[in-house]
Amino acid sequence: MLKSDALPWTKPPVTGTVLPPLLLDTHAWIWLLLGDPTLQKKAALAAIEQAALDARLLVSAISVWEIGMLEAKGRLVLPLDIMQWVENALAVPGIRLHPLTPAIALQSSRLPGAFHGDPADRILVATARALGAVLVTRDAKLLAYGAAGLVNTLAV
Repeated sequence: MLKSDALPWTKPPVTGTVLPPLLLDTHAWIWLLLGDPTLQKKAALAAIEQAALDARLLVSAISVWEIGMLEAKGRLVLPLDIMQWVENALAVPGIRLHPLTPAIALQSSRLPGAFHGDPADRILVATARALGAVLVTRDAKLLAYGAAGLVNTLAV
């Protein structure tokens, strides 16, 4: 079951300062919606909550594929049928699905600097760069890429 009923972003959006969108890495999306205690950094959770309130919280289409692959390989067990879980997860208020556009697909094959070959990570980074978004992740490789100034990241 999704823990969306426990998510605190049911207030109206805050107006004023324009902040960049937050793009959830696949594991951050899963942890957030399953209420996983792995997400313990209060500053990161506050930023995620505010992004949801402001309709700036994004999930890449590649994350849906990645969740499907994890579930198919038995590396992820969900409390619902995979399709129902994804539909529910995408219906959570404040979360928006961002498509894999041709521009993002091409940019993922031309990332600056040294970057590993994982296609999902490449697409997530290309999406964050294209949107000027902050990639919310715990992945050490993605955080290192961010530390090199090549994508904006927020560690969870």
